[in-house]
Amino acid sequence: MPRVQDDFHYPAHLVATIWPLQLRLSTAGFGIKKPGQQLGAISPLLQGSRSIAGSGDASPVGLPEANKSVGLCDVRTRSYGIAEFIQRTHHPCLGLRCRRTYSAPGGRLSMKYPAAEMLKQQIPLLDYVEGQDWKPVRRIARGRLMGLCPLHADRRPSFLLDPNKNLFYCYGCGRGGDVIRFAELYHGVPFAEAIALLRRWSGVDSLLSDVIRFYQVQLHRHPEAAAYLMQRGVRQPELIEQMRIGYAPGRCLRAWLMSLGYSLCDLQQAGVVTREALDTFARRIVFPLDTNLYGRSIGKACPHRFLPGGKGGLYGWEKVRNCREIVLVEGLFDWVVLWQAGFRNITCSFGTCLNATQLHQLCDGALRTVYLAFDSDHNGSGQRTARQLAQRLWTHRIEAFPVDLPDGHDPNSFFVHGGADAHQFQALLDRARS
Repeated sequence: MPRVQDDFHYPAHLVATIWPLQLRLSTAGFGIKKPGQQLGAISPLLQGSRSIAGSGDASPVGLPEANKSVGLCDVRTRSYGIAEFIQRTHHPCLGLRCRRTYSAPGGRLSMKYPAAEMLKQQIPLLDYVEGQDWKPVRRIARGRLMGLCPLHADRRPSFLLDPNKNLFYCYGCGRGGDVIRFAELYHGVPFAEAIALLRRWSGVDSLLSDVIRFYQVQLHRHPEAAAYLMQRGVRQPELIEQMRIGYAPGRCLRAWLMSLGYSLCDLQQAGVVTREALDTFARRIVFPLDTNLYGRSIGKACPHRFLPGGKGGLYGWEKVRNCREIVLVEGLFDWVVLWQAGFRNITCSFGTCLNATQLHQLCDGALRTVYLAFDSDHNGSGQRTARQLAQRLWTHRIEAFPVDLPDGHDPNSFFVHGGADAHQFQALLDRARS
């Protein structure tokens, strides 16, 4: 029988054929009487790391380390013959086909797994390896490539790369895996650091986009968040998706981001976690902005929160800047109900005090009319601010008109609790100009 290293990659069934022969079985046969009974040691010839993206040793993937015993419990082997059981555990190309995620030590699912899978889909292995100055020597069957191995001093092409499967294997040093495993071995770094290196190399994602995605997932897992959105009149799932609205439950964010390769210092400097390493936006509905995040509390905490660096410009400005008429509201929930009512010429300033960027956007020299639909507070502060802003905009030759909402209402409550519709709000706009 040929040795495994003669052709470990193809045909792959050699692994399933030879592995049982390396197990020191008792004379009782293949039956296993006691849970956890040891079947013996794996030969160094079939030595393997514990995960495709595990420790950066010089082992091929998929099998236990040399001289380590394999424990099989009674339950796992009763339903399958030993050869059938081993066949189920090897990858068709690299000697690993088990149900455990490669990034989950001990078989427990971890938060690294979906992130790693996403990264592998975004970064072609061939692009990354060629980015390290590797060049294929020849092309073989099924589009696979052979070349000198970048992982060890190689004199004859022994490095096989399959662009279609995004996998590699070296016949010389016996190592193989995916793009994360390659980064581990090539740079000599652990899993988390390999993830960070790949992200920096490719420019795939940023800390802020990873936070946004995490919050989007959490929104659908927490009924209190969905109930709050319904309470505020947010009823269109497609709008929630378009705005990338999320929810910060106050748990798991730090662990998730650190599993992607970010350090705690990175998270604290960005402001997404506090000095105590807690989620900055805990128990808040989160809206992504152009360069920031806005969180609206659903509990008793401070209602409004941004990351360090200011609130930025007007919300969705690029989509409305060419409109001849623009409706300016204070809050994003005001923006949402107007959008759902059919108004597309709306923007939001996140409060009544506009910053320099927002004023510059409104006063960029274009001919436009701005309707200021601020909150109609009982003390009249919202309307006073709207009139003052209108006067300031007029000095820049911008037509500006405060919109008088019913006492105690903002645009959101006018629709949600006041039972208003688009025609009634349009009537308020027409009245503001008359």
